[in-house]
Amino acid sequence: MSHDAASEGFDLPALVATLERAAAERGPGDATALLLRQARDALLAKQQEADTERSRYRNLFDAVPDPVSIIAEDGTVLDLNKAGMQAYQRPREEIVGRNINVLNPDLPRDHLVPVWETLNRGETYVIEVTNMRGDGTRFPVEVHSANINFDGRKSIVAVARDISSRRLAELRYRELMETIDKGIVVNNRELVVQYCNGAAMRIFGIREDQRVGQELALDRWHIVDEHGREMQRHELPAQRALDTGQMVESVLLGMYHRERKLLIWLTATSVPQFAPGESQPSQVTTLFSDVTELKRDSALFDRAQSLAHIGGWEWDIGRDRVYLTDEAQRILGAARPLVTLDDVLSCLRESDRRRLRGALDLVTAGGQGFDLELQGTQADGHPFWIRVIGDAEPGDPGASRITGTMQDISQDKQAEETLRIQARTDPLTGLMNRDAVLTELGARLADPERAQVAVLYIDLDRFKMVNDVLGHNAGDELLVQASDRIRGAVGTDGMIARFGGDEFLVICDAGVDPHLPEKLAHAVLGAFADAFRFGKDEFAITASIGLAVSPSDGLRPQQLIQNADIAMYDSKHRARNGWQSFTQELAQRQQDRLQIETQLRRAVDNEEFRLVYQPQVDLRNGRIIAGEALIRWQNHQLGELRPDVFISHAETTGDIVRIGSWVLREACRQVAAWRDQGLGIVRVAVNVSYRQFAGDDLADRVRAILTEFDLPGAALELEFTERVLIEDAPATLRTFADLRQLGVMLTIDDFGEGYSALNYLRRLPIHGLKLSPLFTEGVPNNRSDVAVCQAVSAIARSLGLGLVAEGVESEAQRQFLLNLGVPVGQGFLFAPGLSPDEFARRLADSPLERALHA
Repeated sequence: MSHDAASEGFDLPALVATLERAAAERGPGDATALLLRQARDALLAKQQEADTERSRYRNLFDAVPDPVSIIAEDGTVLDLNKAGMQAYQRPREEIVGRNINVLNPDLPRDHLVPVWETLNRGETYVIEVTNMRGDGTRFPVEVHSANINFDGRKSIVAVARDISSRRLAELRYRELMETIDKGIVVNNRELVVQYCNGAAMRIFGIREDQRVGQELALDRWHIVDEHGREMQRHELPAQRALDTGQMVESVLLGMYHRERKLLIWLTATSVPQFAPGESQPSQVTTLFSDVTELKRDSALFDRAQSLAHIGGWEWDIGRDRVYLTDEAQRILGAARPLVTLDDVLSCLRESDRRRLRGALDLVTAGGQGFDLELQGTQADGHPFWIRVIGDAEPGDPGASRITGTMQDISQDKQAEETLRIQARTDPLTGLMNRDAVLTELGARLADPERAQVAVLYIDLDRFKMVNDVLGHNAGDELLVQASDRIRGAVGTDGMIARFGGDEFLVICDAGVDPHLPEKLAHAVLGAFADAFRFGKDEFAITASIGLAVSPSDGLRPQQLIQNADIAMYDSKHRARNGWQSFTQELAQRQQDRLQIETQLRRAVDNEEFRLVYQPQVDLRNGRIIAGEALIRWQNHQLGELRPDVFISHAETTGDIVRIGSWVLREACRQVAAWRDQGLGIVRVAVNVSYRQFAGDDLADRVRAILTEFDLPGAALELEFTERVLIEDAPATLRTFADLRQLGVMLTIDDFGEGYSALNYLRRLPIHGLKLSPLFTEGVPNNRSDVAVCQAVSAIARSLGLGLVAEGVESEAQRQFLLNLGVPVGQGFLFAPGLSPDEFARRLADSPLERALHA
């Protein structure tokens, strides 16, 4: 299609007149005049053809009964038909040449983007919008858009169909669905609810604030047919209509709500619905009628009540006659038919007899009905729970008859009790769990008559060691055995709970017998006297116990437990396998402990640490052969603190890794400083925490420090605790191998204190052992300490390992160790920890005492 000549920028009549004048001036026989006349005729013919095409386009365009507009790519309206002008009630010039927003001011800025994306795929774009008339009123339209070439421009032809009547019809249909007295439910092919009218919500007991799809889910209903048989999904009317594509009429259904214990009887008719052009139903509409009242007295209803464990009953007050349905008789389980109220009451426990009698008297006096849960016992001894609902018969002015239902809820109550027990029970040990004991303790503290309560906080010593050595299964078995021993020790004198991990609580009454908590603590410790066995392995597991008593040690559960925990912590750190009562002094220690941990985090940055060096000497002549670096901490608030005060805190908080790294570097720096003073290279032993060892970079860290100070590996000795012996992992062996390759000496410190895994000791590439001062302090008089020292010495000799004895403080100890074959010792007999200058002075005074030289 094209515009007229005037719109193209020239005057056609004037051009024709000009051509005619030019031809007349040339004369009739002139060839140029002939060409000019032919041009004039061609122009006139084209003009007539264009006028005809334009008239045909306009007639067709205006003949379309729906509004049609031509829209440019930028949204400008290029043309509009008569139906559009009539629909929008505006002249053409108010729309053409303006943006489409003039017809729909609510369109978003980028509304044409999805339109062009669809059209460019060769598809038609369809959307429902609201357009605006000239007077500002709105009306809904369904717009179909397609591509068109308009005067050589890529454009859109949009047909807008007024759907006001369709919307009105849909509204009237919805109103009809809501006002009809039959329940209507529409499901898709998966039986998911798409629509549910008000009548259906009333029939199924669904409130406005509930989700219809969730309430009508099949798993919430027990559905039976007219014979009381449970129906499968493929038998349901809606599913049959979807499967067959045919209407399923007037099917009787019994629907029992599993949670609300409600049974309703319905007739259902299901009608399949097909989408245009489809051969399979896309959804199904089901009409329901509630026929529960019609079925109430029928045999079928009685059968359904039996399935739901619901029986009916009626009490004729004047004649004192009770009528029970068969299901009600079965629920009560009496040996003979029950015909009077006393017969029924005899089946219940005494307290519930009074409750039911009182409820019946209230109804008789004109009061409201009742809904009770009661307990009783059947003739064969089986206990039962029932829910009894009753009210006066409607229309009975004197309340001469009371009727109701009786439902067996024994299974529900058993399930509730099972869940309650599970919620309160530790699944591994069968003891009360944390939440249960907190609840019980809170209830006791709130009761003035039982408020004197003691808490025993029990923690297993060395539990982690068993867990690490034998695995979590053995750890679980240890917890089970430990809980059994605690049960046996406590008996009926207290409640026992697993509070978490390897921690247990015992709650007992401290009012009648104030010494009972202490007695139970001794009993529990005695229960752990025998070793625990796991297959061929045997472990001595003890317990540390803390005691706290209300009201002196706390008035709230958490406070009482926390104070018992503080006491337990003190017992564990003083001497395991014991008990300790809470005191305010312990609380202050706990506060001090927190203060230490707080200051410890900043100690490295504040340069508060220093090292002293204790000589390791030849026991034969006292000559120094090496030294051990010992850390000291001078804090501006806490003063001087020894390692036995703060190292355990550093281990707990993880600060030991950073502190240990500082010690390692400072010790190597000092060795280098002594070397530079001309004292040669002195081997220095440094304790390495297991946390440092467990990291991935210990060997790399040692290598970097040795390189930094240009030291050989033999200048450094690393001392590890026995814990490394239980780590039979490739990473453990690799770390030891890397350190040994550097030339570093490797020693197991305090050997004999922990779990001495000799098999792993044999496999690790270590150089020596250090005998713990716990054993050297008792020689030569303590037989047990003598035996341990002899055993460790024999192990070292058999494995070709060096042996150093720590804690040598007397000449008798030195002589015993010498006779035992121990070559090296350290202790106050020779020197305490010395400052670097004092250690250097002793080296300088006796140059032959050094075992290592530059």
